[in-house]
Amino acid sequence: MFTGIVSGSGTVQRIIKNEDYITITVRAPKGFSKNLIKGSSIAVNGVCLTVKKGKTDNLEFDVIDETLDKTNLKSLAKSDKVNLERSMTAATEIGGHLVSGHIHGVGKVLKVINKAKTKDLLIKIPQDLREYFFYKGYVALNGCSLTIGKVLKSSFYIHLIPETLTITTFKDIALGDIINIEVDQSTINTVETVKRVMFEKKA
Repeated sequence: MFTGIVSGSGTVQRIIKNEDYITITVRAPKGFSKNLIKGSSIAVNGVCLTVKKGKTDNLEFDVIDETLDKTNLKSLAKSDKVNLERSMTAATEIGGHLVSGHIHGVGKVLKVINKAKTKDLLIKIPQDLREYFFYKGYVALNGCSLTIGKVLKSSFYIHLIPETLTITTFKDIALGDIINIEVDQSTINTVETVKRVMFEKKA
């Protein structure tokens, strides 16, 4: 589990394509890998991946086709930046919301509004996820815990503060980019419960 509070960004060093998976090597920020052991979970652009090698700041991950099909990791190239977060511990301060690292879908950036020190994004909602988006609700985008702004019929706004832009890869997000989306699980549970109750009342 993660909190959606991104620790910093890493740089893709190498991508090796194997028969049915790829191996990604990411250069993490200095100190990120302290006490990290093989088999640990790291959120890479919000995707929970298992560390194959991680004694240094060069982290190596194997990514299977199932994960590539559902996330933006399939579009990664050498020198690309990715958001990184280590898994939470019992002592972790949860400044965001609980994030599993299991991506529900991807959204395309439809509009970028750059301001003096902040940025607004309009992002398309995958059709099968639209019922889970509410104004002021939570969503994890590329692993970053964010509050949903205005929700339109098939898209939603996100308002990024200077701190988020400084620490994460969102400062470089551009029109047309694809973003990993993980919906807040408590929102899913609430919506599905209400739907079930309403169905039972009609039955």
